[in-house]
Amino acid sequence: QVQLVESGGGLVQPGGSLRLSCAASGTIFIINDMGWYRQAPGKQRELVAVSSSGDVTNYADFVKGRFTISRDNAKKMVYLQMNSLKPEDTATYYCNARDVFHTYGKTLEVWGQGTLVTVSS
Repeated sequence: QVQLVESGGGLVQPGGSLRLSCAASGTIFIINDMGWYRQAPGKQRELVAVSSSGDVTNYADFVKGRFTISRDNAKKMVYLQMNSLKPEDTATYYCNARDVFHTYGKTLEVWGQGTLVTVSS
């Protein structure tokens, strides 16, 4: 059983920073892609950033230059450093893992439970 647990969300003022963390648990050998999505109330879930094997990263245009994704493969963790936060960044942020190779085989996609980020003065 593979699980993802996020942490680090909360309330921050505009212009502030937060760092989200996501830990994968289970007997995992390799995770190809780890990333972050977000979903604001009344809106669809959207990609924020993804880190693929080979240290390839991709960002949504709306976070380029403000957010940074990083991974610790040994710890099976992914992070999202969010700077210069704006009220429109308010959303529930979800951790995502794709192509997870573990003891029982391969799981195509796993989602975390989400962590709420609120940007408000």
